Amino acid sequence: MVSFHTTIVKFVLALVLALGLTLSKPQINHLLSYMHGIILAAGRKNVTQIMNSTGKKRDLSSMTRFLKESPWCPNRVQRRRMSFLMEKIRKDREKAGDSKPIIFFIVDDASCRKTPAARKMERLDFHHSHADGKSIWSHCVVTAHVVAEGYSFAWDFRPYFRESFCAENGLEFKSKIELAMELIKAFPATEEEQVYVLMDSWYSSKNVIDACNAKGFHVICASKNNRLICPKGYRIKISEFAKKVIDESDLRTVTVKGKSRYRICEMEGPLSDIENIKILLSWEKKFNREKSPFTILCTDLTLDVVTILKYYQVRWEIETGYRYFKELLGFDQYQVLSFKAIERYWVIQYLTQNFLEFQRHEWSKSTPHTLGDTVRRIREDALGQVVVYAYQEGKAKTPLKKVLELLKLTA
Repeated sequence: MVSFHTTIVKFVLALVLALGLTLSKPQINHLLSYMHGIILAAGRKNVTQIMNSTGKKRDLSSMTRFLKESPWCPNRVQRRRMSFLMEKIRKDREKAGDSKPIIFFIVDDASCRKTPAARKMERLDFHHSHADGKSIWSHCVVTAHVVAEGYSFAWDFRPYFRESFCAENGLEFKSKIELAMELIKAFPATEEEQVYVLMDSWYSSKNVIDACNAKGFHVICASKNNRLICPKGYRIKISEFAKKVIDESDLRTVTVKGKSRYRICEMEGPLSDIENIKILLSWEKKFNREKSPFTILCTDLTLDVVTILKYYQVRWEIETGYRYFKELLGFDQYQVLSFKAIERYWVIQYLTQNFLEFQRHEWSKSTPHTLGDTVRRIREDALGQVVVYAYQEGKAKTPLKKVLELLKLTA
């Protein structure tokens, strides 16, 4: 019979055996079914489609109960998974003889849009979507992503609820800034590892930067242009400074990775309530006084302009990562009503992304792969297994009706 993809089985068993996940055999089988189905199911995904894509006989109610009721701890799975990832990153670094261990820790938030018909789904609310420029009916998560040693891992998440929603539903309110600080404080870096926290302007607050400083992490982030800088001893908004003070002679041209070309004004000093920081005002290709600059802040004063820009570009890993999450893996396509089940579904999604990233990294040693290439290759492998199985059953003269039944197909 067509079996689970062997690489998925090896990954899950490594987590279970090496890290002591306390999952029963039926729970492991359900976990394998979800991961396998999430990868193989084309189009929109729900529990039924995930179940049908596994090629295994599974009862729909038991698959749903695994998310809603089964006695397993998602927080423990998260902790063990993250420990497993850090162990792998450090082993690969040691093997490569990397004497300058740099880790990029990226913070952002994501919305899981739902239609008004999903009103019975727990903890839905109207959240502002940066992509849409308006509030949408959705769940919202503050997320973290880790990039190191050639890997790009979805790391952790915290659900976000608006203050009014928390008051109505008896929940403790935490702002997105507070949730971001939780993620940063929980990251288990060693003293030898230099962590750069990458963020967009929504998270570039003094509290977040102070939390990073307390951990020994540096920050590279975007900034809003209404913040105050202090060039030559007087305070002025970045937007006004760019429009009224900067001259063409104050800028220099910087090229990043031989492709992107910027005109840069570099400064060092206080910014609003932040004591001392490197500030880059940048214009793509050419300076335009009427166009607001893209402003980047960096707490590592030893970095040069090119390195700061190159490091900041790593932040796009979380943007492309969530595009794959949503389009390929169905991160936001769940239809279960219980929020407990939804959080567990997200935990399985993170496991699945991490498996795919391990596999992408391994296959990229011979041929460059994206996460999308990796999913397509696994789907092709799975289809090949079906063809081989059908061929073997044909040679064994198994009745066609039985083969179709086992493959959940009709003719």
